[in-house]
Amino acid sequence: MADLTLLQEDLPEDADGFGVDDCSSESDVIVVPSALDFVSQDDMLTPLGRLDKYAASENVFNRQMVARSLLDTLREVCDDERDCIAVLERISRLADDSEPTVRAELMEQVPHIALFCQENRPAIPYAFSKYLLPIVVRYLADQNNQVRKTSQAALLALLEQELIERFDVETKVCPVLVELTAPDSNDDVKTEAVAIMCKMAPMVGKDITERLILPRFCEMCCDCRMFHVRKVCAANFGDICSVVGQQATEEMLLPRFFQLCSDNVWGVRKACAECFMAVSCATCQEIRRTKLSALFINLISDPSRWVRQAAFQSLGPFISTFANPSSSGQYFKEENKSSEDTSVEDKTRTRDEEVPEDAQIRLEDVPTDPTVFNSSVKLEGALDPDIGAESPRKPPGDSSLPCPLSSEPHQEAASNEDDKKPGTCRSASQLEVGASAQDSAPLDQELYNSFHFWRTPLPEIDLDVELEQGSGNELGPEGLEGTPEATAPAFANITTATRKELEEMMENLEPHIDDPDVKAQVDVLAAALRASSLDTCDEASEAARRAPQDEFLGCRLDHGTAGPLTSETVEQNMESALRYIHDDSDSGTSGGFSPDEERRAKVQDVVPQALLDQYLSMTDPSRAQTVDTEIAKHCAYSLPGVALTLGRQNWHCLRETYETLASDMQWKVRRTLAFSIHELAVILGDQLTAADLVPIFNGFLKDLDEVRIGVLKHLHDFLKLLHIDKRREYLYQLQEFLVTDNSRNWRFRAELAEQLILLLELYSPRDIYDYLRPIALNLCADKVSSVRWISYKLVGEMVRKLHRAAPPTFGVDLIRELVENFGRCPRWSGRQAFVFVCQTVIEDECLPMDQFAVHLMPHLLTLANDRVPNVRVLLAKTLRQTLLEKEYFLTSASCHQEAVEQTIMALQMDRDSDVKYFASIHPASTKISEDAMSTASSTY
Repeated sequence: MADLTLLQEDLPEDADGFGVDDCSSESDVIVVPSALDFVSQDDMLTPLGRLDKYAASENVFNRQMVARSLLDTLREVCDDERDCIAVLERISRLADDSEPTVRAELMEQVPHIALFCQENRPAIPYAFSKYLLPIVVRYLADQNNQVRKTSQAALLALLEQELIERFDVETKVCPVLVELTAPDSNDDVKTEAVAIMCKMAPMVGKDITERLILPRFCEMCCDCRMFHVRKVCAANFGDICSVVGQQATEEMLLPRFFQLCSDNVWGVRKACAECFMAVSCATCQEIRRTKLSALFINLISDPSRWVRQAAFQSLGPFISTFANPSSSGQYFKEENKSSEDTSVEDKTRTRDEEVPEDAQIRLEDVPTDPTVFNSSVKLEGALDPDIGAESPRKPPGDSSLPCPLSSEPHQEAASNEDDKKPGTCRSASQLEVGASAQDSAPLDQELYNSFHFWRTPLPEIDLDVELEQGSGNELGPEGLEGTPEATAPAFANITTATRKELEEMMENLEPHIDDPDVKAQVDVLAAALRASSLDTCDEASEAARRAPQDEFLGCRLDHGTAGPLTSETVEQNMESALRYIHDDSDSGTSGGFSPDEERRAKVQDVVPQALLDQYLSMTDPSRAQTVDTEIAKHCAYSLPGVALTLGRQNWHCLRETYETLASDMQWKVRRTLAFSIHELAVILGDQLTAADLVPIFNGFLKDLDEVRIGVLKHLHDFLKLLHIDKRREYLYQLQEFLVTDNSRNWRFRAELAEQLILLLELYSPRDIYDYLRPIALNLCADKVSSVRWISYKLVGEMVRKLHRAAPPTFGVDLIRELVENFGRCPRWSGRQAFVFVCQTVIEDECLPMDQFAVHLMPHLLTLANDRVPNVRVLLAKTLRQTLLEKEYFLTSASCHQEAVEQTIMALQMDRDSDVKYFASIHPASTKISEDAMSTASSTY
């Protein structure tokens, strides 16, 4: 601009109307320099010259541009090592800039420059450690807040990308952070330094954290002057515990954690409640149960509502840390199992075709002590043969104790032996009354249960002469039901058993109490134990009191003598026991279980009962007023984890809570349950699912769309766990998913199409053709192209499934219906949909090409004369780019190939230019992209 001013001053005064036309000669023309001249001057400079020119500028914006262009400058001079070092030296000088915005801009470029130096390490060795890292560390204590924040982000990015050497972390980074957290340090700098130390701990590893970070972290947890520092420590306490491990956590960190949980600032206590689960994961089960549980109860009853709110949100995750496979019935499914493990699991599935794979679920998200997990947890137990009868004389070496676990090959042989010898798993009481016709029923007819499958079979016992003589007086079912003398001996056997013997029986079964079948037997023994310990002085009162119990125990022994123990008989026994307890408590008599005893019967020992009681209280309406309006949603969110922790044998503790949540007035609560009901079904198993979850599942199907979408997204996962008869009942309700509260909710229909593809494997060809086919054809005519795309794939998979069925009648009928409804549709969009379906069938090879040529291709080729160009364009693409790539049409000189070539030649001479283009190009030159086809099949 100065040059322009000079030129204007040199002009004569009478040159106001000066122009090119007024010039008398070429020498009078004045050339005004433009901005391009200055750009050309910069282009003449070397990269280092440009860097020096603008780095020394007084304009702050120019210096900012220098910081932004440093990486480009390095790339230009990367071939010359001296130039690279010169650029890095200028970076060091630029780091001393007095303007904070320049320093912040420079720090934003440091991670990118460090990555460039790492990639070009041979050319510029140790560049980052010598020139860049000192700048990052120095800026951590910068006076400007923006510069500090930028340097902290840069340091974490460098550590995450592993661009800082371990030696530099120990000698340059950690000492500075420890110094910044000194008592005389600035308050803001100290707080930020503590946060950086906590965040970098998982990146630097256990060794550096324990040696250099942990001591100062423990000191900061006791900072009496600044609660902000304690709050940061509490918020990151779980991360530190997970890094240093169990020993350091229990020895050094837990005392500090107890202090923070009782801090006088509610924000610190709230932060402790939020990280409680992570701290619990780093401790042993004993400390978790004895110390952390009581500490957590204090947080739940904290005076501050915000602390209670955070504690209740963390209650479910904290309970999940008590998960144990021996109590939950689940185990880790390891990827690298041996062939023996796989073969045993395969045999398990073949024994029960109706049991889905819900016996296995991954527990990756459940934090537990890894030492308590095995590759599989196999439970076994043996019913003591003394139950219900006096013990017969046993041969030497026989034992009534449960047999220990044997190796898996031996178990496999034992299971085969069970199939050959039906009587090997019977108890002595069954053998005593074993001459009845029902005792001879083979075990092959009973349902599978883990109690029989995993136990080593008991050896066969020869009947004594006395027992054989006594069996001649056996009574049939009519006699047992008709005469009092028939039921008296069975109960007499129980009453004459000593209390010591019953206690020994329960002790023998106690190690296997986690098996629901064994647990049922323990409950029966407990009832017998209570019966045997009654006072006999008042016989009349005792007889009146024990009449219902006698009936129950007699029923139990009738089951025991009728045949082998199965899951069905266990369920019947438990139902009888529960019915007896319920009736007896309602009658108001002096006998039976008191309310305290009934409550104790529902108490579990997996989780401290106080924690479970607090969790169950989250559905109390008063909690929503005193703690959090969304506390029920948090309860619903963590319920599958709590159910997994307690195990299916303790589901009765959660059943009522789950039913309350399922009927909650807030749709968000029901929506949360709908999204997780399939996971809960896996945890509970097929029997509990059918009894307790199916009714709730049916209610969700009729709920709001916000709730129904949760059920729909996992429809296949839930239905595959049901029995086939129960599963077929939902075929009638699938049509209801086509109706939504908002017709514009096309994603709902798209999800339905996705689920129907998965459901094809669960139903027979007849069911697919009768119920799923109409829905699929309806979705193929949807107004939204995204729904139609998924529906085309659905129809293709349906053609594949029905064609492979024997006989393929349904497949032929489906193809015929496609031709009638779409191939000959009066609307051009229907005919275009037919071409898309054919293209999907070809690409996914849903039909063999010879079958496609017979059933679909003749109708496809007739569309070459369609009056709508969009249909002919898509046909040309399909024939040229998809059909002709199949080997069947490349190698065989059949009439079908000749018909395709004639159709393509006709399309090449089409009057529409687009049809000509796609019919003439080589298949490899372009492909039908999804976007292109979506454009061609736009919404109509």
